[in-house]
Amino acid sequence: MTAAIKKRTAAAALLLATLAAIVGGFMLPPIPQSLSYHHFADTRTLLDIPNFWNVMSNLPFLFVGVLGLVVVVRGVNLGGLPSLRTAYGAFFIGIAMVCFGSGYYHWSPSNATLAWDRLPIAVSFMIFVGIVVGEHINERVGRAIILPLVAVGIGSVWYWHYTEGLGRGDLRLYGLVQFLSLFVVAIIFVAFPSRLTGIGYLWSMFAGYAAAKVLESLDAVVFGWGELMSGHALKHVAAAAGMYCLVLALRHRRVKGEHAR
Repeated sequence: MTAAIKKRTAAAALLLATLAAIVGGFMLPPIPQSLSYHHFADTRTLLDIPNFWNVMSNLPFLFVGVLGLVVVVRGVNLGGLPSLRTAYGAFFIGIAMVCFGSGYYHWSPSNATLAWDRLPIAVSFMIFVGIVVGEHINERVGRAIILPLVAVGIGSVWYWHYTEGLGRGDLRLYGLVQFLSLFVVAIIFVAFPSRLTGIGYLWSMFAGYAAAKVLESLDAVVFGWGELMSGHALKHVAAAAGMYCLVLALRHRRVKGEHAR
């Protein structure tokens, strides 16, 4: 079996597994948003800003988004594929928007404001999936699926918010957008070698995300350690640090086989 046939077979298997996971996800009962989600350990108001640290800890997203966009726009020795340059830029715009969406939510936590928090997150996740497909499997396919994936990401937030308004909230689609996309990306990392060096930068993004989820689950525990910052505030910092790894990747990666410049 040639390498090309193996790659097509693996891609078909991944697609089937993804479709099976989607069908399985919707066989579960609807998952409403727990109102306890909006109760955070650190509710201090400073400088007339409610929930100060949960709001202000989103600033690293803006920093990373702007810095990444500058790297993409300058494009000098860009450590990515030229055909995906627009996708890289769109991803960093999405990350910058997380700062404002999450900041708005944490200023006044509710289901209504949570939708604005989740929207840029879902969009960024979907763009990243397209980037990974482009870098590891096929550039043309990666570019082609980004807009449909973004539509799915936006639709997942809209669907959850709409069903909450009907009194029967359903997070299943949004959960698939976030967690299934991470699973798919991890499988792609393992099964489809990138044309670029430095896969460790992208695995580091996973590490940042994993650390963020751990900190989120330990919100009150971390806040109890001196009441300086809560786990949720540090979650934002850890997640932004993970996104910064893509900035480093675009600075330092090279197409495999190229001589160092």
